[in-house]
Amino acid sequence: MTVATMTVATTKPMAEVPEVEPSHKDTRRYPHGIAFMDGQYLPMSEAKVSVLDWGFLHSDATYDTVHVWEGRFFRLDLHLDRFFRGMERLRMKLPYDRQEVERILSNCVALSGHKSAYVEMICTRGGSPTFSRDPRDAENRFIAFAVPFGSVANKEQLERGLHVGISETVRIPPKSVDPTIKNYHWLDLVKGLFDAYDAGAETALVMDTNGNIAEGPGFNVFTVKNGQLKTPAFGVLPGITRQTVFDLCKEVGLTVAAADLSRDELNEADEVFITSTAGGIMPVTRVDGCSVGSGKVGAVTRQLTNLYWQKHSDNAWSIPVDYA
Repeated sequence: MTVATMTVATTKPMAEVPEVEPSHKDTRRYPHGIAFMDGQYLPMSEAKVSVLDWGFLHSDATYDTVHVWEGRFFRLDLHLDRFFRGMERLRMKLPYDRQEVERILSNCVALSGHKSAYVEMICTRGGSPTFSRDPRDAENRFIAFAVPFGSVANKEQLERGLHVGISETVRIPPKSVDPTIKNYHWLDLVKGLFDAYDAGAETALVMDTNGNIAEGPGFNVFTVKNGQLKTPAFGVLPGITRQTVFDLCKEVGLTVAAADLSRDELNEADEVFITSTAGGIMPVTRVDGCSVGSGKVGAVTRQLTNLYWQKHSDNAWSIPVDYA
């Protein structure tokens, strides 16, 4: 006779369903600044993006950053050119024209009170009320903000030069994501940063698909060899500060070219510097633990850096913020 076994189901009392909070409580700290969203100027701590926005879900966004120095926007026209060009190529539209965007950026800075600021303009794909998977159904969204000016390099690094590590990480190929459209596809750059940190460096350069030097997290790179300058041309964002170096070189009679830059050329350079809106022209004195040239900030780098900051008060290169 077979004895049947019986499984006795046990039930546990169900936990009560939690209440829906009437509003979000955010305990994080934010830099002092002002943001613009949905027609409203807000403290940075109140500027929120929906978790359903394609900019968050899919990195489907373009943006641009400009800086304010001593109360003046630097090369704002070039940043606006690139921002609107990127939106057009991504098939995004805003309810604001170029003049209105410029006014919003200026208002963010004026309301923040910052005389030196990092100012960002963003257009995300947005989302649709029905959570449609069709990007044509999305309502594009514009966001802007102004926070205190920040640099890729701190004061000590600017004085003695950055220490850069070359990561074997390959930058996203331009056939996949157009690098001339400023975007948030940064996982390759972040991986490169961690590679550099692991090697004892302070920031990173990554490679292009052909095995040449590409760019770093938010910056372009230049070499100086026998008085001639060179910067990578393939698979990189043509930065506004990068363009500014070309303009400055033309003024002072220096030769500069955009072309493939090999790892050996970088290692054998007399001088190396990086360029970014977040910091300007910044010297590099060590690459992969080895000194660049003499191991000190070079004469060409200093010349261009000094001229770069002088241009910030030039009416042809900058415009004042109206704080009234």
